[in-house]
Amino acid sequence: MTAAPHIPVLLEEAIEALAAGPGAVMVDATFGAGGYTRRLLDAGATVHAFDRDPDAIAAGQNWAETGEVPPRLVLHTRRFSEMVAALAEVGVESVDGIVMDIGVSSMQLDQAARGFAFASDGPLDMRMAQDGESAADFLNTAPEAAIADVLFNYGEERQSRRVARAIVAARPLSTTGQLATVVRKALGHRPGAPKDPATRSFQAIRIHVNAELQELEEGLAAAEALLRSGGRLAVVSFHSLEDRIVKQFLRDASGAVSGGSRHLPQVAAGAAPTFARVSKAIRPSEAELARNPRARSATLRSATRTDAASRTRRAA
Repeated sequence: MTAAPHIPVLLEEAIEALAAGPGAVMVDATFGAGGYTRRLLDAGATVHAFDRDPDAIAAGQNWAETGEVPPRLVLHTRRFSEMVAALAEVGVESVDGIVMDIGVSSMQLDQAARGFAFASDGPLDMRMAQDGESAADFLNTAPEAAIADVLFNYGEERQSRRVARAIVAARPLSTTGQLATVVRKALGHRPGAPKDPATRSFQAIRIHVNAELQELEEGLAAAEALLRSGGRLAVVSFHSLEDRIVKQFLRDASGAVSGGSRHLPQVAAGAAPTFARVSKAIRPSEAELARNPRARSATLRSATRTDAASRTRRAA
């Protein structure tokens, strides 16, 4: 874990936005290889780290088993949308900062057996938590129209109906290589083209299988409920669908725009904003892109919690 295979993106900028210090109680909502957590621990904070992937939590156990009392790293094999309930179970009602690094990790992408990518052939899985419906389950049983909707809504695939028709005709599918071949053939892919057209479909299916956008919306609502007054939120997203949700959430919560997600109560007229000092979008420097090309699409947004009651609590 010290030689982490996943390079945390916008690390310096996120840590600066969080302003963690000795004694702070922080949440790393997406533990992964622990890059953000390590820096927060080095700053003297206590970190509650969440990851639905049991492999990530298992790899971090050696950090948690230091014998320090009380432990400054507490690992939770839970979805980050469950952070309020999970922390209440260990007696934590509020925290000083929350960082979220949304999406799939490099470890998941680079392990063919996890089925997230088509660079190497592997089982058509894509499940972050390693349980529930797999990508193969969905593609081999869902109606053609449902597959097309997923490809269009989550992959922004303009020819979603053509691809869905090809997937249904090729069933059953069991490997990432088979799926990639079907998508490429449906879209008339030419080898050597700058971008593989299967990328959009793989993104869409992964988002659907893991309910990633709903998880993000519910996680943001949980962060609002959990952060104390003056607490910091930092969110790194990797594509426009995620960033749109984060941007809209912070606009709404800061009072800039009313309305928003179906997973949050509407803001009442004149209600006090729950977040302030919302940052502009921060993107990787050229130096970071040279070190880590996977950072190219990343965007960081941050904000500071006000003392207003969370909108979830108001609605309750």
